[in-house]
Amino acid sequence: MENPNIEQKIQDFIARIEARNPNEPEFLQAVKEVAITVLPFIATRKEYAGKKLLERMAEAERIIIFRVPWMDDKGEIHVNRGYRIQMNSAIGPYKGGIRFHPTVNLSVLKFLAFEQVFKNSLTTLPMGGGKGGANFDPQGKSDMEIMRFCQAFMTEMCKHIGPETDVPAGDIGVGAREIGYLFGQYKKIRNEFTGVLTGKGLAYGGSLIRPEATGYGVVYFCEQMLKTIGETIEGKTFSVSGFGNVAWGVVKKINELGGKVLTISGPDGYIYDEEGISGAKVDFMLSMRASGTNRAQDFATEFPSAVFHAGKRPWEVKCDVAIPAATQNELLLEDAELLVANGVLCVTEAANMPSTLEAINYFVENKILFSPGKASNAGGVATSGLEMTQNSIRLNWTSEEVDARLKEIMIGIHKACRDYGKEDNGYVNYVKGANIAGFVKVAEAMLAQGVV
Repeated sequence: MENPNIEQKIQDFIARIEARNPNEPEFLQAVKEVAITVLPFIATRKEYAGKKLLERMAEAERIIIFRVPWMDDKGEIHVNRGYRIQMNSAIGPYKGGIRFHPTVNLSVLKFLAFEQVFKNSLTTLPMGGGKGGANFDPQGKSDMEIMRFCQAFMTEMCKHIGPETDVPAGDIGVGAREIGYLFGQYKKIRNEFTGVLTGKGLAYGGSLIRPEATGYGVVYFCEQMLKTIGETIEGKTFSVSGFGNVAWGVVKKINELGGKVLTISGPDGYIYDEEGISGAKVDFMLSMRASGTNRAQDFATEFPSAVFHAGKRPWEVKCDVAIPAATQNELLLEDAELLVANGVLCVTEAANMPSTLEAINYFVENKILFSPGKASNAGGVATSGLEMTQNSIRLNWTSEEVDARLKEIMIGIHKACRDYGKEDNGYVNYVKGANIAGFVKVAEAMLAQGVV
């Protein structure tokens, strides 16, 4: 930082957030990353002086924590913990996914909810930010056990959500099956058929291309990033992590636009396929997700051209573009160093905060095109917003209409990030651009609504 006064303000701000939120590393990481770029911007705007806008954004409007008791197929009772973080509603109803995973805790969900505020703001759609979930592991559970858990979870959560209040969606561990069970229980308890959840099945109010939307949006954003240096997706090689819905959408759209995907990964390691992951291999990714085994090795067993690398991440593979699409903090400083040494042109985040701060700083210092997930993976929540619109007007758009609107939104997000992030030397700092662009809309709404 050039201004020592700004540097001190940042340190003081971070110290206050750390004191208020001890033992929450993921949340603190997310807030620090935003503070470093947004506080210097705030200092240049007189209308923001003394309003504590970022400090207010870093404090949830409401946190609901509740018990979720449920019965397994053997009649044994289990108890999990459920959460809903209602972070900020300045620009619309709370909007954000529900995650079922053993790693779910308050820190993880607060980080996701905080990121969601900025992400939703970037879409320009009227959606506030929230997140929820439970420390429940769907792996190895029967359909009936999943149903009973979802019904128990929604029995409490239905008191706190609604189409004009809070509209949850899916996330890790919560796909079409879980959304169906959650929606059915909400409908039964509240006796109303409303668009209270997104990611619904097509038969009861869902939107076409919603499963692919996050991945598609990432690739549309990446396409715009490459255009700034006169490049296109066609003919480029891609290293992708993960094999779930997001990675699947990414791989589908890359193939459609003429790129070549070399890798996907799982918790057990990654696979490298020199021939490229296309055709039946893309379809098999869905089978892997549906199997519940969570192993990338199954892909290598199915396709002889794929080589499995146990216990390793795909960032050692030479590629033009890297797309981390698995989970938080999966791309470390040493991975960033490998990618840069191997000549990577662009890193487009598809997961939520998949790169550590050290890795992000290394990309920016080396003038690599890098976009944070809050910008590049906003296509999922943007399409959820489009699903809300379709529910409100009681109409379904065609897949072509939804895809066209999604692309238009992603181009708009890219433009906002570019405009706020362009530096004097011409380099676009997408981290700064996304944070400031996302902040401005929420800040203006908060100022207009007073101290609430």
